[in-house]
Amino acid sequence: MSAITTHVLDVSIGKPATGVPVTLEVEDLGTGWKQLGRGQTDKDGRLHDLLGAATLVEGMYRLTFDTHTYFADRKAIALYPQVTVVFSVQESGRDYHIPLLLSPFGYSTYRGS
Repeated sequence: MSAITTHVLDVSIGKPATGVPVTLEVEDLGTGWKQLGRGQTDKDGRLHDLLGAATLVEGMYRLTFDTHTYFADRKAIALYPQVTVVFSVQESGRDYHIPLLLSPFGYSTYRGS
């Protein structure tokens, strides 16, 4: 399991959001954002291997959730085609779990454990 993980729960149906495409990037000062990993949430709405072989370093990270694809696959109308969460890693020796609570017309996130 990587040091950065996520979990997506579709609160409109009370179930994990399966198949949500997610991209992880790190801010490279002077050149912008650099992609570190990508994948899709599993049947439990989780993605455990976003960081891959990369080493977690202090800095700014960005998770982008492709919610358009998720809701379109379910033939649901949704307001937000993507959700972007930018967060700061201040301790590279710790794990960062960034869950997303999602519905067609809103979302919330927090630092999980």
